[in-house]
Amino acid sequence: MKAPDRLTVGAWGLALALGGAGGWLFTKIGTPLPWMLGAIFFNLAAAMAGLRPKVPNPLRLGMVAVLGVMLGSAFTPDIVDHLGDWVVSMAGLFVYVIVATSAVILFFRRVVKFGPVTSYFSAAPGGLTEMIMVGTAMGGDERAISLVHSIRILITVFTLPFLYQLFVGYERPEGGLPPADAFLTGTDLGLLAASAILGAGVARLFHLPAFFLTGPMLGSAVVHLAELTAAHPPPVVVAVAQVVIGASIGSRFVGVPLKSMRDTFFAALGSTSIILVVAAVFSVAVQAMTGIPFSSLILAFSPGGVAEMSLIAISLGRDVAFVSTHHLVRIMLVVMMAPLVFSLLRNALAPPGTPEAPGGGSGAGGGGEGSGGRA
Repeated sequence: MKAPDRLTVGAWGLALALGGAGGWLFTKIGTPLPWMLGAIFFNLAAAMAGLRPKVPNPLRLGMVAVLGVMLGSAFTPDIVDHLGDWVVSMAGLFVYVIVATSAVILFFRRVVKFGPVTSYFSAAPGGLTEMIMVGTAMGGDERAISLVHSIRILITVFTLPFLYQLFVGYERPEGGLPPADAFLTGTDLGLLAASAILGAGVARLFHLPAFFLTGPMLGSAVVHLAELTAAHPPPVVVAVAQVVIGASIGSRFVGVPLKSMRDTFFAALGSTSIILVVAAVFSVAVQAMTGIPFSSLILAFSPGGVAEMSLIAISLGRDVAFVSTHHLVRIMLVVMMAPLVFSLLRNALAPPGTPEAPGGGSGAGGGGEGSGGRA
């Protein structure tokens, strides 16, 4: 394996230094979720200023695995008593994805004037990498799809904790982190480490999405449901995970021209607002049917990434198992269904001969939206 050059190491150091400084400052200011939001803000500002911070992928994946272990530790034996309510909320999640995606497609087509392929794959709330790959292959605008999804996650993660604090009520813990558990034994650490390593390997073997998160989460859930341990990763590790994941979100915008960011921001802001409103409506409805608190439902239905929304749930003291499971199911639904549904609705969404129609003579590099659109 080729050793990283000095420039790459410098980019890594810059991203993590900015993330740590931003987290520390946001902690002093007293914001919710300070370590992640501060890391996002400082790295995003650096990227927009022309700097090139970058988070090393092995470190990011390692922190995602640690987060997976943390999420799995929320699966305790008493969770079985609530599975009936989860069935109702999962059914609501399925309908919510359909309604939200349909509403956002209309917004992109009628208001933003995106082409049909770009509208469809930009609207699906989840599976960022998969939506970019499939949407581009179908002739959509790769930059528009990637920017809309990236900005959607950025807006959701950055605004939801403040909205939550304003409308739901939330007492921020000291240092922005959950309280520490009792001292971890060697057995506890061994079980948690085995959950991460073996879980990721098994999840990769079975081609589960986001296997570095889902595998450790499932492995940790098994050892906690079996009551082999009740341990959680310590708060300092949660803080490091927040910094790394926040820095990776902010540094995602390195190399994005300010004009592209500005032109696409309206589309992302409008679509994210629509999804959040639909999520709030469905959260109220599911709460009425099940009694599950709105404060947990809105986190479970909001259109952020699994890792990001799970960290928010951890920091806000919500039902982490409930929130993370719903986000994993949402992403699996979108990844599995979006390409299939598009193939069934292809002619209705993009009639042959129109810009962006697969096989219609105008793909992402043609004369339609792909070459002269908003992104």
